Amino acid sequence: MPTDDPQRRKRGNALLVGAVGALLIWMAAHGSLQTAPQPPPSAALARTVDGRGPLPASAPERVRIPAIGVDAPTTVLGLAADGQIAVPTYRQADHIGWYRYSPAPGTPGTAVLLGHVDTPTGRAVLYRLGQLRPGDHIRIDRQDGSTAVFTVTRIAAYTDSAFPTSQVYSLSSPPQLALITCGYGYDPATHRYLGSIVAFARLTT
Repeated sequence: MPTDDPQRRKRGNALLVGAVGALLIWMAAHGSLQTAPQPPPSAALARTVDGRGPLPASAPERVRIPAIGVDAPTTVLGLAADGQIAVPTYRQADHIGWYRYSPAPGTPGTAVLLGHVDTPTGRAVLYRLGQLRPGDHIRIDRQDGSTAVFTVTRIAAYTDSAFPTSQVYSLSSPPQLALITCGYGYDPATHRYLGSIVAFARLTT
């Protein structure tokens, strides 16, 4: 697990931006749908959520989000050859990736999870992420047999230049997670999304 020093934080911020960029490049190369749901402006408003203390470290195995019909296995993401965060492969478009250099879900800090919004043949695992609302639950089944339940506090769409790296890359916050996919509208001329959708959630059970 990385230490919380300024240089590591700076590098982590750059890697997160790179990961989102890699998702967009993947979509540009393979084509994409143009109708993925986007969060309305009101969905960005935070809801007060009672948090709980951290859990022992344990890697995630499955992500379940009943409100949007997600029940997906996880894959572990590291760094690609170019130094950016790797993203799930085309064959893993139904998987949600956990960036292993971010905290394990349920431990202090923000666990970073990534997933595709669509593929050349249809919807992918996080196609409906923009329909989440504050108060919805995200359940993370972990390798130790426990389930960490997170409650969504806010969800918003960001352009690439406004990606909230300081909020997403955190090692010292209470246990929370950031779930990321492509979003913020779609440019049919370039066949790519214009930004990202990020759902923030806090550990509550």
